[in-house]
Amino acid sequence: MENNPILLQVSDMSKSFPGVQALNNVSLNVKKGTVHALVGENGAGKSTLMKCIFGIYHPDKGTLKLEGTTVSFSEPKQALDNGITMVHQELNQVSRLRVMDNIWLGRFPMKNGIVIDEKKVLNDTKTIFSNLEIDINPLTKVEKLSVSERQMIEIAKAASYNAKIIVMDEPTSSLSEKEVAHLFRVINKLKEKGCGIIYISHKLEEIFSIADEVSVMRDGNMISTEKIEDINIDNVITLMVGRKLDNRFPKKTNKTDGILLEVKNLSLVYSQLVKNISFTLKKGEILGIAGLEGSMRTEIIEGLFGYRTKESGEIIVNNSLCKNNSPSNSIKNKFALLTEERKYNGIFPGMTVKDNIMISNINEYCKFGVINDEKVNKDVFKIIKSLNVKTPSEKAMIRNLSGGNQQKVIFGRWMLTSPDILLLDEPTRGIDVGAKYEIYQLIIELAKEGKGIIMISSEMPELLGVSNRILVMSNGKIAGIVNTEETNQEEILRLAAKYL
Repeated sequence: MENNPILLQVSDMSKSFPGVQALNNVSLNVKKGTVHALVGENGAGKSTLMKCIFGIYHPDKGTLKLEGTTVSFSEPKQALDNGITMVHQELNQVSRLRVMDNIWLGRFPMKNGIVIDEKKVLNDTKTIFSNLEIDINPLTKVEKLSVSERQMIEIAKAASYNAKIIVMDEPTSSLSEKEVAHLFRVINKLKEKGCGIIYISHKLEEIFSIADEVSVMRDGNMISTEKIEDINIDNVITLMVGRKLDNRFPKKTNKTDGILLEVKNLSLVYSQLVKNISFTLKKGEILGIAGLEGSMRTEIIEGLFGYRTKESGEIIVNNSLCKNNSPSNSIKNKFALLTEERKYNGIFPGMTVKDNIMISNINEYCKFGVINDEKVNKDVFKIIKSLNVKTPSEKAMIRNLSGGNQQKVIFGRWMLTSPDILLLDEPTRGIDVGAKYEIYQLIIELAKEGKGIIMISSEMPELLGVSNRILVMSNGKIAGIVNTEETNQEEILRLAAKYL
């Protein structure tokens, strides 16, 4: 790595928005054939820096050099044409189109300049997939794929530009351990071709598995750049948050009581795998759900929430039969669901923070079709203050908030419905270590109030650090339920593979 030439050089880049200095004289060097990790809390300036590099934002000052030549991009297409691509955390795909259409959209090879050369599109897609060891049918519609498969398509699309620089923003946020290992093989192949990878991730453990260098940002400033062998996780966390964080997880002070929820022989329509699922949830308990990709974790909680149609089985809450036939019905029955993909089915990106907080409780604010603004504002300000939501105002567009603050808004939305049972699907996905800690505290506080919480997570340390028991899924079946204090990662992984 010492002799690797600098491929991309960012010098003294600054960018401000009204009332916010997003970047302050930031410099970054990415070397050829290396992985350069970029870390920092949400709002540290990572995304702003990448958008300035990619031509989405225009920096107020600073220079950008690619292979020693000064470049300036006024739009993303110019960056793509110069060999800089970006794999975004939030997937922006046309779900009703085929896989190969999504990869070549806007640059289809043509026959006689008139019609799309379908044969070439298919063959070129197959070639890319073969090189990257991706086993997905190019003719499949994207809407039929899992989140992890869609993520791999985005990485293949980036590679299809013969890129010199690939920015990967939280590329493993929806991947299983097996898929992460596959991604790392792909990254190593790209490195061998001389590609420079800018790797943004909140999963600090994986950075030490794949990165050659790591740069830490905080409050719009570049704090430090270190070789990966010269630093450890504790050092990185201290640089990120500006203080020593002694524990990654709060103390579990919640106490469990009698049975709150009993699920008996739950089976779902249109799912051959989810059959006869039974388990209990206690009052004040945090029940984690572990399992590999495709284990049907998400399908179960969506079935509990009425998002998926129940074929048979019973949902019993406080000894009373509960018919959650639809999400609206489930909300009335004091259930709440935080979905895995915030952008896709969590937030309303075109609406304000205020609207996103009040929307699930809107019937409480309406009388004769008129919204009681005074009551709405009182509740909205209470949520923003109590959850420490960092936003310029309640009128700010939620899409402009960091991932952690968007997640807090969604938590706040559900708090206003006074739920008894919270279903959390990857609640800290794409959130930095500091914001994660706040989310963990919030989950534990809700459990202390006697609420029952079911939490899906792909991060094993998170499940062990926050939950009281862990239900392990394997291929649509419950492989076991273990007490957190009496288990370890090895046992959970063995159970997760039990029915494969």
